[in-house]
Amino acid sequence: MTKKMTNFQSALVWFGAGVSISEILTGTYFAVLGFSSAIAAILIGHVIGCVLMFLAGVIGGQTGRSSMETTKMSFGRKGGLLFAALNVLQLVGWTAIMIYDGAVSIKGIFKGIPSAVWALVIGALIILWIAVGLTNLGVINKIAMAALLVLTIILCVVIFRGGVPSQTVKGSLTFGAAVELAASMPLSWLPLISDYTREAEKPVQATLVSVVTYGIVSCWMFFIGMGASLCTGESNIAAIMMRVGLGVAALVIVILATVTTTFLDAWSAGISAESISKKLNGKAIALIVTVAGTVCAMLFNMDNITSFLYLIDSVFSPMIAVQIADYFILHDTKGTDKSFDWTGLIVWLAGFIVYRLLMQVDIPVGNTLPDIVITVIIAVIARKAAARTV
Repeated sequence: MTKKMTNFQSALVWFGAGVSISEILTGTYFAVLGFSSAIAAILIGHVIGCVLMFLAGVIGGQTGRSSMETTKMSFGRKGGLLFAALNVLQLVGWTAIMIYDGAVSIKGIFKGIPSAVWALVIGALIILWIAVGLTNLGVINKIAMAALLVLTIILCVVIFRGGVPSQTVKGSLTFGAAVELAASMPLSWLPLISDYTREAEKPVQATLVSVVTYGIVSCWMFFIGMGASLCTGESNIAAIMMRVGLGVAALVIVILATVTTTFLDAWSAGISAESISKKLNGKAIALIVTVAGTVCAMLFNMDNITSFLYLIDSVFSPMIAVQIADYFILHDTKGTDKSFDWTGLIVWLAGFIVYRLLMQVDIPVGNTLPDIVITVIIAVIARKAAARTV
């Protein structure tokens, strides 16, 4: 009998996902808005992204399917493979970005050792996490999460002990673009969350616990990055940590945060690969993805990931919109038995195009929310029209 994840284990997993160097770094971009506007943009963006993340997790939890298996319900047995393949690619990208950010940050804290060496160290620890396995991490995960919690609180106190930061930071980020950037982080987990909620004892409760935990922690990381940038005038996480006096503690924060978050990316890449072919071994693919991500982190510059985040949003926002329309509005819980559900795929393509067009417009609530609403409406109309022609 497969060992099921408890709500507490789910909370631990998603706490680790939220404590991320990439999220702190992304939070530094918000400093240009000023403290109050930055807080508002971060909160609005996370509410949008986390609601969609919750709905995706519920679909997987209630049907017992992985994230990419749920896409086959709306896009067909073979049509769903498109999103599985795209998800594996984005997870390879995320694995490389996370390892790169961690390695560069550590190099900035402890000069003299090349970032490539730190990338190898982080990659090796992620491989250890994968070898132990998701439900067997037990004491290791609890110790890691406790250390992260304590060290992140210390970082937060050091940054905000002087009160609300008032320093100005120059930049051109608009409020709408900031909301979209905040939404992009929970949205990046949207194609992954069901990989974990399907293993839960109580799927809906576990999904709620997972999303609330992640949402709170992710906002916290954004606040830290934004506040640190306002306090120090820096956007480099290593420089920020050195300015606020964190030495060895900074090393522990960076390594643990990178490993616990990137583990989920690599692990889910393996699960998505199994959706493409049952002949593929998920754990082996996760290890390959980690190695590939480590190599990419050693070879390529990945300082600016905003274009990557917007690309993820434009692909997976219309995807979940079609699934929301099918599962929650049209109440199609069985899915299609077709190889390709062309109605779903065409609606997704329309949603993708709409998102890219909306990127040319500065909307106060970002691009994701209007794109989701438009795509859901198109999906419902298209499904009902297709049903009448049968």
